[in-house]
Amino acid sequence: MEPLGITILSLHDYPEIPAIVEDGDTFVENAGKKAHAISQITHEWVLADDSGLEVKALHGEPGVQSARYAGENSSDQKNNKKLLSEIQSIPLDQRQARFVCVMILMAPDQQEWILEGQCQGSIITSPRGNNGFGYDPIFWISEKNKTMAEIDLDEKNLISHRGKALKQLVTLLQNLSPLSKG
Repeated sequence: MEPLGITILSLHDYPEIPAIVEDGDTFVENAGKKAHAISQITHEWVLADDSGLEVKALHGEPGVQSARYAGENSSDQKNNKKLLSEIQSIPLDQRQARFVCVMILMAPDQQEWILEGQCQGSIITSPRGNNGFGYDPIFWISEKNKTMAEIDLDEKNLISHRGKALKQLVTLLQNLSPLSKG
């Protein structure tokens, strides 16, 4: 956002904002819930997101439960272990998956814009790589012949679901006159 002259604050800058429960059925619902609640408290522009992994053979699971797939406060390793257990009987050529990121930009007047990025891949049989977090070590990107955890951060930012959603955000912000004027 630096080239746009926009200052970004995080929730750490607003300790009075309570935790917002992500209990929606979709990424859009969860991102929207956070954006609306925080915008109503701060009366500022707000960007909120929700993201996760969807595995086609598991009918979209873990989906919005990605961070809690193996239970509340679960670790990345436990979530990966559960996913690999759930998918172990599914042939490799039927393990299509995608990372999804939905971002909602909320204006103080409650006008909203929804941005979405996706990264297509598949699930391999065991973790590979030390970069990244979450499901990155088991998410295979065939075009790169690597897992998401085997690519460097610059490359990841170009192809990831978050990177793609953020590109859309930058374009949107460049075209929004209230923000582009400061």
